Amino acid sequence: MSVDRPRLRLALALAGPLLLLLSLSVWVQRRGVDRLQAVPAVVITAGLLTTAAVRRRRRRQALLLALRQDSEADG
Repeated sequence: MSVDRPRLRLALALAGPLLLLLSLSVWVQRRGVDRLQAVPAVVITAGLLTTAAVRRRRRRQALLLALRQDSEADG
């Protein structure tokens, strides 16, 4: 049985934030030197989420600019 596209996209969209939540909860629960084990997961996940947000913003900005140029050329 294969997973349909909307469910797959939803799972992938939630994977980053859930990993960040999991790594933060591990960081809170541990004490002392053991906390350092959770730091790479937090940093990497935060970096991935930030990169995705920046890319999305740039794509939307480029699309808006293209739409504005098309409307100026038409009218």
